[in-house]
Amino acid sequence: MRAIRHRRRSIPALAALAAAAVAAPVLLTATPAAAHPREGRLAKELVEEVTARGAYRHLARFQQIADANGGNRAAGTPGHAASAAYVHDTLKKAGYQVSYQDFDIYEAHTKTEKTTVLGAGGRELATAAFTFTKSTPAGGLAAPLALARVDETPGCTADDYQPGAFTGKIALVKRGACTFVEKQRAAAAAGAVGVIVYNHSGTTPVRGGFSSPEEGVIPSAGITLADGEALTAAAARGEVSVRLDLDQEHLKKTTRNVIAETRGGRSDRVVSLGAHLDSVPEGPGINDNGSGSAGLLEVALKLADEGANKKGKGPANKVRFAWWSAEELGLLGSEHYVAQLSEKQKKDIALYLNFDMIASPNPVQFVYDGDDSDKAGAGAGPAGSAQIEALINGFLDKKGKPHEGSDFDGRSDYGPFIANGIPAGGTFTGAEGVKTAEQAGRYGGTAGAPYDPNYHGAGDNLKNLDLKVFDTNLDVIAHAVGTYAESLRSLGK
Repeated sequence: MRAIRHRRRSIPALAALAAAAVAAPVLLTATPAAAHPREGRLAKELVEEVTARGAYRHLARFQQIADANGGNRAAGTPGHAASAAYVHDTLKKAGYQVSYQDFDIYEAHTKTEKTTVLGAGGRELATAAFTFTKSTPAGGLAAPLALARVDETPGCTADDYQPGAFTGKIALVKRGACTFVEKQRAAAAAGAVGVIVYNHSGTTPVRGGFSSPEEGVIPSAGITLADGEALTAAAARGEVSVRLDLDQEHLKKTTRNVIAETRGGRSDRVVSLGAHLDSVPEGPGINDNGSGSAGLLEVALKLADEGANKKGKGPANKVRFAWWSAEELGLLGSEHYVAQLSEKQKKDIALYLNFDMIASPNPVQFVYDGDDSDKAGAGAGPAGSAQIEALINGFLDKKGKPHEGSDFDGRSDYGPFIANGIPAGGTFTGAEGVKTAEQAGRYGGTAGAPYDPNYHGAGDNLKNLDLKVFDTNLDVIAHAVGTYAESLRSLGK
């Protein structure tokens, strides 16, 4: 799961898209398709056959690949290429129609990242250059600071920048509420020649970024909350100038998605599922997102064992599995995939299920809030998302497993699908968020600690997983695949 810093769509934007998608009533009264002879049976069989032990072998393979390739499986690296080949070859042997989908990405190499307060008592501040930032001129960019308004959406819109006050200056903006791209663009539109974003919590600099070099309009970097507040206080008393010195190289690379689909089933009623296969460069990514990748792979293999790729025995609806690359760079793989689809191909996708981090070591069982019953964040998903959530919640209820909603916040690969009106759902077990005392009471684990203390780090390995919650989520995937492969009646189709 990508960090919030890479979010390319703001919550309000997603909410608008979702609202448009759900404006029309759900046609639950439409005449449903006839029941498939195996309806219900396939879901039950898959749930019985899919196990955490079976899927663990794929996790072990991903760990071996990372260990042999510098400790990671990041997009554009040999570790990711080997992971993609493993998934591709395994599914081809199982009889699936499998293909690679190549696309270009960029890699950022930072050579210099400095912020120096000029004048009496000047000092150098801990600084993190934004990924794919524009570099400053040689020797740095020296200019006075101008303060963007701090409100509920700090530095996100034009009215946060006083007209004429930012021309030729470096904007100082607080983190929060919108993407770094939006903050940067608003600052640049106001005339700023650079932007420094200070954190809203913690003691480390903001580590932000953009999805590609094209999004880097002006030099951009992050500093700590303490330094940001100190600069804000000083600038309120009089002019403060800084030198921002950023030097970053951007290298073009090629990476690939893996797409596999059943040989049979109606191609105008596609059941699509996805998980991102890439890790961050800092670690092997076994929970994030080897877990979702391994889960889909194991379910796909058991579906093949049930005859999904044999003539006359396949499911009623085509099932399409996807392993995305470059999710950690900003959903690039899934965005590329959806962008290549024709309008008819988009309409042929009945639903999309996303599984990103499903074995967190201090887990909570989250289910994407398709109906916006939690009234938080981005709002409901496109029409049909509520029914997907209900199917998953109902299954977990029958198993006696507690669960709670999670907002469609744009942090994973469902984003491009819901942006195109395709109903979506799925589960995850938590990233860097902190478990509450109430959640610890419901799920066990440690209150006050992150759901995954190893998120985006070297510790995201085979030793730091919760295999019980992994098994539960594998059952969710199996049940959903088995149900939707044979019938879309719960979606009114």
